[in-house]
Formats: sequence, structure tokens, C-alpha cells
Amino acid sequence: MATATKVAAAPARSGRRRPLRHRPLRWLPLAPATVLLLLFLGGPIGYCVYIAFTNMQLTGASTTDFVGLDNFRRAFADDDFRNAVVLTLVFTLLSSLIGQNTLGLALATAMQRASKPVRTITGSIVIAAWVVPEVVAGFLLYAFFRREGTLNAILDWLHLPSQNWLFTLPIIAVSFANVWRGTAFSMLVYSAALSEIPKEINEAAEVDGASGPRRFWHITLPMIRRSIGTNLMLNTLQTLSVFGLIWAMTRGGPGNRSQTLPVFMYDQAFNKSLIGYGTAVALLLLLVGALFSLVYLRLMRDEV
Repeated sequence: MATATKVAAAPARSGRRRPLRHRPLRWLPLAPATVLLLLFLGGPIGYCVYIAFTNMQLTGASTTDFVGLDNFRRAFADDDFRNAVVLTLVFTLLSSLIGQNTLGLALATAMQRASKPVRTITGSIVIAAWVVPEVVAGFLLYAFFRREGTLNAILDWLHLPSQNWLFTLPIIAVSFANVWRGTAFSMLVYSAALSEIPKEINEAAEVDGASGPRRFWHITLPMIRRSIGTNLMLNTLQTLSVFGLIWAMTRGGPGNRSQTLPVFMYDQAFNKSLIGYGTAVALLLLLVGALFSLVYLRLMRDEV
């Protein structure tokens, strides 16, 4: 009897061991994709990390030397770099955290109550701005904000004072342009999230006497908070890397009053030929994006 039990248990034990022996084989289908990622993504990133610790230049230097942390020390001692950091934070706060996020949520909420023709027309207009290439959007908003542009023409027609917006308020102008172009993404995210809220919950709260703003604050926002966190993280990372829009509108000017970190990095690396220094700035920008991502992921994890 004991022998029969051991014989019966033997296949079961061998069946449990088999996945352990064959577990490495499960990764074989992923091997080609992993190799390609390491080759075309990990390789360039590793080379950029190396360049950031050298004095590589496009012109004027016959050799490239390893300089350690000198590029990073130079960045933190550079007034222009600190100005670019402040403008990047202002640009991200105005156009992403406040502008795109708030306007996208407002549009998604309003479109839920609108008729189908209104939803179709509004969605088409907002999404059209999103699919326009970044440089094209930059030229359109440049024509809108320039001294002889559309905005001043409207103000003159209303007998209101006009000004050169790209000179007096350049960071506000490029922030508005980024809101105009990128709000569609937030609207789509929030539209999908709001459609998942059961109508019975809002109807029950309305029967209990809860007003519209109270229902929105105490029911809608808590139920879509994970979508809010995801949208904020993606919008922030996209906004931190905006270059073509600002370059087409102001080229970082006048002076350096709209020179965010991507524009500053490009100016140092290609206009001034300081590839090593520009790459170090790019790594610092990558670090800023990573910090934002960690904060959002931690907040989303705490909400689970």
C-alpha cells in the first residue's frame, strides 16, 4: 500500500518539477525583442551617458577627453541653466498640470451631457489640433500671437489694447499653445473614465439631494482618480520634452525668456557645438522626468 502511494506520488512530484526545469524556455519568444531593445535603445542611451562625462564638441576640438562630473557642475553653476529649469517647471505647471488636465476634464464632463452632434463637432475640433504636427502647430500659434496676428486683430476690433505677446509674455504664449495642442489627449482619457462610472450611482446621489458640484467632487473625482494620476504622469512627461512647438514660436526668446530645458539643451549641443555639455543637460532632464514619474506612481500605489 505504501509502495503504491509512493508510485502514485512520483508522477505528481515530477509534474511539479517540470515547470521549474522548463521555465527559462518561456523567455525564448521575448529574446529577439529584448536584443533589439538593448541594441537600439539601451545602446544609444549608454553612449549618451558616456558623452555626458566628456568634453566632446562638434567643432574646434580634435580629441575628446573624459572630464567626469565637470559638465554637471557647470550646469548647476550656469545661470542660464537655472533659468531653463524654472521656465520648464512654469511651462509644465501652466500647460500640463493646470491647462491640459483641467480643460480636458471640463470638456469630457460637458460632452457627456451634450447632444451627439455637439459631441461630434467638439471632439473633431479638439482632436484636429492634437493630430497637427508639433512644428505646424507652432507656426499656427505664432501667426495667432505675433504683433500683426489674429489675436491683436480681434483686440483691435474690440477696441482693446494689443501688444506683442511673443515679446511681453513668451512663456505664457507657448504654454497656451501647448494647451491648445495637447488637451485632446486628456479629453479622451477622461471621457473613457467617465463612461465607466455607473449611472445608478449619480442617480442615487441626485435622489438623496446632492447637487451637481457635490456629486462631481465626492463621487466622480474619487472614482476616476487613477485615470487622473495616469493622465497627469503622461502629460507631464510629454510636456517636459516639448521642443518643436517652442522653437517654431520663439526659439527660446526673446533672450532666454522662453528657453525651457529641451531648447537650452539643443542650443548648447548644436548651436554652440558643446555636445558633452548638452548631453549632460539631457540626462538631467531625463532625471527630472523620472522623479515626476516616481511621485505619480507612488501616489497611485497609495490609492490602491
